[in-house]
Amino acid sequence: MGEDFCVLAIKTEFLQTKIAVYKQGSLVFLKTIVHAQEQLAAFKVNTDQYEFRGMAIWDELSHACVEACCIKIIMARGGLLKPIPSGIYEVNEAMKQDLHNSPYGRHSVNIGGLAADWLTTKIPGAKAYIADPAVVDELCDLARYTGFPDVKRTSIFHALNHKYVARRFSQTTRRAYEDMNLIVAHLGDGISIGAHKHGKVVDVNQCFDGEGPFSLERAGSIPMIDLIKMCYSGKYPQSQILTMIRNEGGLFAYLGSSDVYEIEKAEQSKNTEVLEIFEAMAYQIAKYIGYMAPVFAAPVDAILITGMLANNKWFTSLIIERVKFIAPVQIFPGEDVLDALAMNANLLLKEEVSVLIYQ
Repeated sequence: MGEDFCVLAIKTEFLQTKIAVYKQGSLVFLKTIVHAQEQLAAFKVNTDQYEFRGMAIWDELSHACVEACCIKIIMARGGLLKPIPSGIYEVNEAMKQDLHNSPYGRHSVNIGGLAADWLTTKIPGAKAYIADPAVVDELCDLARYTGFPDVKRTSIFHALNHKYVARRFSQTTRRAYEDMNLIVAHLGDGISIGAHKHGKVVDVNQCFDGEGPFSLERAGSIPMIDLIKMCYSGKYPQSQILTMIRNEGGLFAYLGSSDVYEIEKAEQSKNTEVLEIFEAMAYQIAKYIGYMAPVFAAPVDAILITGMLANNKWFTSLIIERVKFIAPVQIFPGEDVLDALAMNANLLLKEEVSVLIYQ
């Protein structure tokens, strides 16, 4: 490609769409587009929003005088699809049907690939892709067992950021990601902790439905009998139980807020009750990191901690203190979804990876 080659990265969220344009690997445009809730409420299902969001992106690019004709790769955050291997996928008809109809789960992340595909109608020569969606499945066979033959563990986690951080770390060590054993802990609204064995995430907690440590919004793994009693108490309908587990558990259940800045407010006010909740969260995270260590049956090269909560040094220090005996710990604060998408586009540009087909 020529020097004017550009990449457009897209991350769709509930009430906003984040976009970035990269030229020759460098960020040249960044924008968060905020959508009015009443506008989005007009759509019967959220995936019907793809043209509305695509047009909003197109308008922002036009107002910013971004040369759309130079955009050749549109890389969106992947959605809830059928389980697939890690990699880059061109948006095709099969994928669009599954994103729009959402048989594997309805979430705002499903809109990204559809909006990217719509934008290719406005930008001749551009192609739409997704990279490492949350449904990346590389679990080893043993990790799928539960204890009930009819129930198997599934893989839904922050695959894009996991892989991005692991590759960034491998670059600093000048070793191939595929040659290392890494434990990656993504600490955000949900918390996913994965065992990366020679380039594959062979075990990870299914954080979308709340398995693992409790987080800002997720309830985490709850004592089974107590949860069953709640379900059959007659007090809560199924929909409310699911909401409590996925969106109103964890910090929200204790404080009525899932704001990551609650930790800083508690530190400043020396609110010991709130700080203890965060200590308990750090304790559970450390336990799950330890839970992954035996998966390798070999030494762990490093533990990588990323996500929003990784910005707080006090919180991460609580985790490090408990897990540093397993392996050296490195912190990668924040969740760089747009940069991660751009990195995947760069791999595609350099022909270091092949495009996979979603079927």
